[in-house]
Amino acid sequence: MPIKYKINVLEALKEKGYNTGKIRKDKIMGEAMLQKIREGEMVSWAVFEKLCQLLECQPSDLIEYVEEEV
Repeated sequence: MPIKYKINVLEALKEKGYNTGKIRKDKIMGEAMLQKIREGEMVSWAVFEKLCQLLECQPSDLIEYVEEEV
């Protein structure tokens, strides 16, 4: 996958006070989206927007394009 997370998103959320239990309890996002983040998969734009809001960052702070070797 050529689009990858630049940072450990779950660690960054934890540093801001959002552990996975709080995220689920406060219904910020569901377990399916958390699992996608854990596995390095891309999430929906709505979740991505929420991540930027919670982490107070820009999309380019979270993801990057990495060309795959052929």
